[in-house]
Parts: sequence; C-alpha cells; structure tokens
Amino acid sequence: MLSLARHCRTSIFLPAKQFVAVSNRTLPKNGLIRSYTTPIWRRQPLRNLVNPRNFFKSTGAILMRLNSNIPQKSKKSIGYWLMTCSGMVFVAVVLGGVTRLTESGLSMVTWKLLGEKMPRTDKEWEEEFEKYQQFPEFKIKNREMTLSEFKWIWYMEFGHRMWGRAIGAVFLIPAVYFWARGRFTPSMKKRVLAFGTLIGAQGLMGWYMVKSGLEDRFHGESDIPRVSQYRLAAHLSLAFVLYTLFLWSGLDQLLPAETITIGSKKAIKAARKFKMVAHTCKGLVFLTAVSGAFVAGLDAGLVYNSFPKMADKWVPDDILALVPALSNFTENPTTVQFDHRILGTTTLTAITAMYLMSRRRVLPRRAYTAAAVFGALAWLQVALGITTLLTYVPTALAASHQSGSLLLLSSAVWLTHELKRLPK
Repeated sequence: MLSLARHCRTSIFLPAKQFVAVSNRTLPKNGLIRSYTTPIWRRQPLRNLVNPRNFFKSTGAILMRLNSNIPQKSKKSIGYWLMTCSGMVFVAVVLGGVTRLTESGLSMVTWKLLGEKMPRTDKEWEEEFEKYQQFPEFKIKNREMTLSEFKWIWYMEFGHRMWGRAIGAVFLIPAVYFWARGRFTPSMKKRVLAFGTLIGAQGLMGWYMVKSGLEDRFHGESDIPRVSQYRLAAHLSLAFVLYTLFLWSGLDQLLPAETITIGSKKAIKAARKFKMVAHTCKGLVFLTAVSGAFVAGLDAGLVYNSFPKMADKWVPDDILALVPALSNFTENPTTVQFDHRILGTTTLTAITAMYLMSRRRVLPRRAYTAAAVFGALAWLQVALGITTLLTYVPTALAASHQSGSLLLLSSAVWLTHELKRLPK
C-alpha cells in the first residue's frame, strides 16, 4: 500500500499537471485518475518542504484512491474465491444426489479425516469388498453383487468424499493467506470462521449419516438398508446453508447491491414490503428442499406416481397410517410425498405472485431481472418434479430436480441480495 510520507517525498519531482482536485465520488472504481482541470499542486516556501502536510493542499481524495487500489483488487480476489467455494458446494450437492440415487453411499464402511486409501491391487479390492459384505446392505439387498459392480459404487462414494475434502482445501489455504495478509475486514473474519465451522460440521454430519445405514437395525421383512432420513435432511440442509452463505458473501464482494433514489415514501414502503415477500419465498424454497430430503430418504417418490391426484384421490387413505400421528410427517412415505407436493405448489404460487408484484414496484435495476429468473426457475423446477414423479424417478431426472432446487435457491439469494440496500 502506498504511504502518504513516501508519496509526499517523491511527488516533489512530479509535474504540477499530474495533480488534480477531485472528490471521492468522481474517482472511478478501477483506481485510474481521470483528467480534471483544477490543479492542486502548489509551489511551497522552502521552510514548508520539511513538513509533508504542508506540501499538498486537499490531496486526501487522490491519496485515498491510490491507497485503495490494492484493497479493491483484494476484494475481487476474495469474491472470486468465495464464488469458487460456492460453486464447489453446488457440485458436491449434485454428486451427493447422484451417489444416493445410485445407492452408492454405503459402499465405504470406514471414514478417515484426511481420506481413505484407494485399493490398488486385486487383493486390496477383495479385502475392501469383504468389509462391505459384513454390513446390512450387502446381506439384505446386494447378495448377488459382483466385485466389478462393487468397484463402481465404491468409486462413486469415494469421489463424493474426496470432493468434499477438496472444498476444505480450497477454502482453508486461501483463507489463511488472506487472513495473514490482513485482507479480511472484521465482519469477514467472523464469516470465515463460520464457513470453516460449517465445512467441518458438514463432513462430520456426512459420516454420521452414513453410519445410520451401517447399523444392525433392519430386521423387518420390508426393511431396506438406508441412511436415516433425519440425518440426510440435516446433511442436505447444512450444504444448502453453506452454499447460501458463500454465494451471499461472494455477491457482496463482486456485485454490491444497488439502491433506489426516489422521494416517495409510499414507493419506498411498497418496496420494503416486497422485500419481505421475497425473503418469505426464499424461506419456502429452503423448506421445500428440506422436505425433498425426506422424500429421498424414504424413497417416497415411488409410492404414488400420478399427478395431481394420488391414486385417484386428492388425499390418500394411508396418509395417517402410523401411530403416533405426528410420526407420519417424517416417517410415512405417503405423507412425506403429500407434504412435498403441497409445499411445492404453495412455493410456486407465492413466487408467481411475487413476480407479478415486482412489475408494479420501484426496485433496484437488477432486482427486476432477478425476480424474473426466480419466477422462471420456479416453474421449471415444478415441471421437473412432476416429470420425475410420473417417470418413476429416473436417476438423470431426479438429479436434475435436486440441482434445480439449488438453482432456485440461488435466484432467491440473488433477489434478496439486490434488495438489501433499500432506503428506510
């Protein structure tokens, strides 16, 4: 960073036309100084040259811009780093969905912090396969599985785990560098600590989830070895929260929110009410995604493959088949699918109303685009969900539906971020 003292010592040799009187508002963001007409360099008496403060008059604005060149570049670097982490979390969610849909998640029966050793020889693969054969999924469901089939699901789970560790490395190494160089503001330091905590919690929750599918608790005739739907929902929720925070913080650095400059209090009040509606829609998207995790955990997408009715009924007969009644909402596949349908329809209705409302509000310029994207993705997501249900949950469509939920949440985050600086 360029210091004032050094600048004052060396500037005595610069021609006067290079110094101009400008304000902070007239300085461009890229740090380049435009040409202005009013010179501020003034010849000083000899006795004043020993005091740098007397050498210039009103040069603070230029010095502020010179001093902020490096921080501006650092801000963009931090923004690109955060967006990279956000994108990697997005890919991790997609990989996790494919791993679940291909039933590969229980193929690795051990967990190590820095990564498991990949089998290299036939003997090592046989030993790994023997470990898998000791657990319920093989004994109950995959007794006919061959070694080559086992290798395929093992590679799927291995890739998902190693990608998660790569996220940790991509986050940690630049974070240490930026922190050591003093590039983080106090508020960003708190966020970085939160990011690190969430990444660690996500890894632990992933193994905690896998352990639920390795336990010896599947003794009923209709029991299918699978991970706990509660832990799956927690694992997905943590991923969504981590992704949202990375994305929001990245937008702070790279795409600062705009504001509106209007004098009408009525228009400002309407815009702030719209902001509340947008946040409500974002919450509904998150809640619907969490309910989708319960659908996935219970394979509830396979029980009623018709729409809009469920087996020619609006409300199926077995919707409250379990006792106590509250357990149906998280353990009964019929009720879980019914809830997901209702939440999806409610969310779509709310987002559509929000979009129509945005057309009649004074909002920041980019907020209109964000609202339109939000509305379009909501309809696409519902169409994907219905198609996935009617076609008996093929892997490609189901993975696209899960990815669509994250894209929909991304558009909601973008919209609410654009509305963060509305005048009071």
